[in-house]
Amino acid sequence: MKLSPHTNPPEPTNLLIRFHNQTGAAVDVTGTRASSRWHCHGCADHSGEHGLAFARDEANEHAAACRASHHRLG
Repeated sequence: MKLSPHTNPPEPTNLLIRFHNQTGAAVDVTGTRASSRWHCHGCADHSGEHGLAFARDEANEHAAACRASHHRLG
């Protein structure tokens, strides 16, 4: 199955929250309540490990500002 160039990746099994940046790219918060991190699928920026509340707030701020859009080539 070929994915559309604008399709976000499948949800990881440890996904806690998924935000979308200004172009619709996923910003995923994964891990546990005690140890969470975020990763932007648009620009590939990411965080270190934090508690869920901190990671959620940081991912939300990133999603609000990020305009990067990852396009799969193929």
